[in-house]
Amino acid sequence: MAKTVADMTATELRQLVSSVVEEKLVQLLGDPDEGLALRENVQKRLMRQKRAVAKGDRGESLEVAARWLKLV
Repeated sequence: MAKTVADMTATELRQLVSSVVEEKLVQLLGDPDEGLALRENVQKRLMRQKRAVAKGDRGESLEVAARWLKLV
């Protein structure tokens, strides 16, 4: 069933606008990395991260990452 904007929550509207903007930017700018090969070590790291996230691991907290990057 289709919703009108008036029937959407603020969160739903934000998600809709975000996805439309992202889609349009990809249409206009394309993917700057398209056609480039990933190094094997990067590909392995991404696959490890994907498996970890699938198991529910979310990594370091924002606070830990901010300290590691010396932002706080």
